[in-house]
Amino acid sequence: MKNLVKILLIFCVGMASAQKNIDPTPEDIELAKKLRAQYTKDDVVILESMDRVLFGISDDGSKVTVLSKIREKLMNIGHRADIHKYEFYDSESKIEHFNVRYRNEKNANFSVTDEFYRDNDLFYNDARVKHMAVDFPVQGYIYNYEMDKSYKDVKYFTSLYFNEEFPVLDKKIVITVPKWLNAELREFNFEGKNISKSQTTAGNGDIIYTYNMDGVPAIFKDDNAPGRTYVYPHILVLAKSFSKNGKENRLFSNSADLYAWYKSLVDMVKDDPSSFKGKVDELTANAKSDEEKIRNIYYWVQDNIRYIAFEDGIAGFKPDESQNVFSKRYGDCKGMANLIKQMLKTAGFDARLTWIGTKHISYDYTVPSLAVDNHMICTLFYKGRKYYLDGTEKFGAFGLNAERIQGKEVMIEDGDKFIIDKIPSNGIESNKETLAIRLSIADAMLKGKCSKTFLGESVSEFLYGYNRFGSERKQDALQNFLSQHDKNILVSNVVTSDLANREQQLKIDYEVSVNNKVSSFDEEIYVDLDFVREFGSFDFKERKTDYEFDYKTDYQSSVALEIPAGYKVAKLPENLSVAGKDYTVAITFSQTQKEIVCKKNFTFKNGVIKATEFPAWNEFMKNLNAIYNQQIVFSKP
Repeated sequence: MKNLVKILLIFCVGMASAQKNIDPTPEDIELAKKLRAQYTKDDVVILESMDRVLFGISDDGSKVTVLSKIREKLMNIGHRADIHKYEFYDSESKIEHFNVRYRNEKNANFSVTDEFYRDNDLFYNDARVKHMAVDFPVQGYIYNYEMDKSYKDVKYFTSLYFNEEFPVLDKKIVITVPKWLNAELREFNFEGKNISKSQTTAGNGDIIYTYNMDGVPAIFKDDNAPGRTYVYPHILVLAKSFSKNGKENRLFSNSADLYAWYKSLVDMVKDDPSSFKGKVDELTANAKSDEEKIRNIYYWVQDNIRYIAFEDGIAGFKPDESQNVFSKRYGDCKGMANLIKQMLKTAGFDARLTWIGTKHISYDYTVPSLAVDNHMICTLFYKGRKYYLDGTEKFGAFGLNAERIQGKEVMIEDGDKFIIDKIPSNGIESNKETLAIRLSIADAMLKGKCSKTFLGESVSEFLYGYNRFGSERKQDALQNFLSQHDKNILVSNVVTSDLANREQQLKIDYEVSVNNKVSSFDEEIYVDLDFVREFGSFDFKERKTDYEFDYKTDYQSSVALEIPAGYKVAKLPENLSVAGKDYTVAITFSQTQKEIVCKKNFTFKNGVIKATEFPAWNEFMKNLNAIYNQQIVFSKP
């Protein structure tokens, strides 16, 4: 019994000593409080982060390998925190080490999950993720995170970023380039950032590059933001060649090397058009022109092949065989582009695969890297013009290019050679959207007729949303859209143009009855005229990055209200106009003997509101909502 007591005492003392070794010190708690005051939106900060990159040569001597070793010291600055640490990998990479330790370097032994990565109906081909839940029990608690990730081929190791999910006090990136490797480290978005760089040469001739950045903010959680290549400082690793046994081996020295590798993958594809020749014949049999044949094929792929997304970059560059996509009725952008190409070729047209980086990516083909591309489309050569066909753009009209690819360089296959071209950009007039409303006051309500029109990408956007509903729910969905899900707005007698035609202007006519917008007192009538309130909640008080629209916008509306018999207009809101570098807004009020008219015009000519313009925009929003909140006053003479 005495021995048992002694053992328990020793165990308890040991536990207390071990707990003391991992609990935060008074200095840790004080630091956590200071950091909490600085980073009010974050519960965890990374005190120190080291990313060390090493290169090697594969056993067979054919490839350059990469080992990335990440070490982080994480601190909880809130009362407690629960986070996830995770890392993606695939068939071309491997997580060699994935662990969290206490501050005394003993393993924390959190459970690690290793699984394929799936997200709703999107399937990421061979992407896997290792992750673990990490809990910080008290303020100032510290963990040490360790992760080693290896890459079988340097072409898949493209970039290094300074920003993390959490703020980083001290970020260091150390890249050791061996003397046998010809590599360029190209720097992006370093301007105005507190980044230092040093270079030393080791005794064996290796060059060691060290980058350091203090006070790195967490990755911004803004929606509709520019791609991270535009926003965050990063290093692009361009491995051009390596020497082995006195022989130089080319990697990606220029765009020709990049295309040669792309072509090698395309050459591996074994297409069998016989499986869909019958469908091509069916789609073209009754066409009155070659252009109608092209449209029929292009639209059939848009409407009948379900798009599934693969992880950007690493998870696959080889297009799926066209017959597989046709039979499965789904594919990624590469598979869909290949199916369009092969169906058009079967119909006798000159169609070619085309690589492109969408507007999410800032690079062009002067950058010989897999990071330059994240998408594939098909280019049709027809009557001296190039038509860019993107099967992933549902309800996209033939000849209309989506905003996300406009102005971007493309690499078009041309046998052993290639063609670099640029997709033209459209002006805002191509996406014009209008709303015309004529109202009168009846039974203490606003009643009248409305007409909405859509053009260009606004048509595609509407049709995509409308067709996501089954046929039995489409009418309700349309009613809810027109009423803005407002129970005070009753929509009736809806008449539309042909909703199966994605090429023409789309028009919707309907009638409305709007409740709770009219009141009267002492022979005066008060009207809340603006029940649409366009862009009324569009402020950017805490946003850090540019706001990017889905497409360039030209929105015009007109609301005419009949002046009640026996009344005159006692008060109208002030006009309002504002012009920024990328936008203009004008709101005017006018009256005739019979009616008052409010006209609004919002134009976003570049499809963006820059972060530098947020203060001016937010001030405009105050004035806009002040107008929206004003009432039209009618009084008896």
